[in-house]
Amino acid sequence: MNMLVDGDWRTDAYETTDETGAFERQETPFRDWIRDDPDVRFQPEPGRYHLYVSFACPWAHRTLITRSVLGLEDAISVSVVDPYRGEEGWQFSPEKEGCTRDHVHDADYLRELYVRADPDATCRVTVPVLWDREEGTIVNNESREIMRMFTTAFGDVASREIDLYPEGYREEVDRIVEEIYEPINNGVYRAGFATRQEPYDEAVEELFAELDRWDGVLEDRRYLAGDRLTEADVAMFTTLVRFDQVYHTHFMCNRQYVREYGNLWPYLRDLYGTPGFGGTVDMAHIKEHYYTTHPGVNPHRIVARGPDLEFTAPHDRDALPGEPPAALENP
Repeated sequence: MNMLVDGDWRTDAYETTDETGAFERQETPFRDWIRDDPDVRFQPEPGRYHLYVSFACPWAHRTLITRSVLGLEDAISVSVVDPYRGEEGWQFSPEKEGCTRDHVHDADYLRELYVRADPDATCRVTVPVLWDREEGTIVNNESREIMRMFTTAFGDVASREIDLYPEGYREEVDRIVEEIYEPINNGVYRAGFATRQEPYDEAVEELFAELDRWDGVLEDRRYLAGDRLTEADVAMFTTLVRFDQVYHTHFMCNRQYVREYGNLWPYLRDLYGTPGFGGTVDMAHIKEHYYTTHPGVNPHRIVARGPDLEFTAPHDRDALPGEPPAALENP
């Protein structure tokens, strides 16, 4: 796998699996916070921050949804990298549909930003990246923390009065986001990147045990935390929306399709139809990235054709307690 080592780009720097063949995800290195506090370095000011994303990446997708749901499009600008990630890492291909140039630095590769922020950086170059134009550095590249900053720090600059981390639900939201991360969000990667049978089997068993459990939970509640749309739903959505067209086939998570679940499938369609969710999904980028970027999994880089899913089909989730925030109906 490719990464920066002391600020230099290396293509032979580290392994993604441990000695047992199990996939290991590295920690993200930039972990500063934006807070609505006059005494802190990073404050929530419109136009100050820029978000770098890939439409293909589920972690970056979380931040795009949160930005869209809260109405932060005018306050936080965005650049989109090419869905194909080759030996040079994430790159900017403005001539390609759905991609943009680097609107801040006009860089060719995302790694250039990491070196601007830290000339001696030793880390993977990942999306999302939240860049501070004023300080000229990366604030944070951990998706969960960027989501939380958008949710809690930008209320005064957001165009919608929506709270994805509401009082009275916070402990439950934190518990759920943590609970679904390892077996579901990261579980599909643990299955797909395993290099031995035992860690693959373990990942798949845990993944579907949790999908089965949450399918049961969603039988009588509209959202994961109950009757309120929260960050937990954003975190679940980005895995579920990729599942049948990518993870089921490419990562061999093929015990069952999401569309075969009685509650997860309507839940996914409910979220897809919620303003801020479906409009951020670019399935062409998603499929191109996964099927062409992992030669160890798919050496011939053939992109699977199906399935053709009706994410906009009617659902009956609105019969359950709770409804999308009223502000979403008046963007």
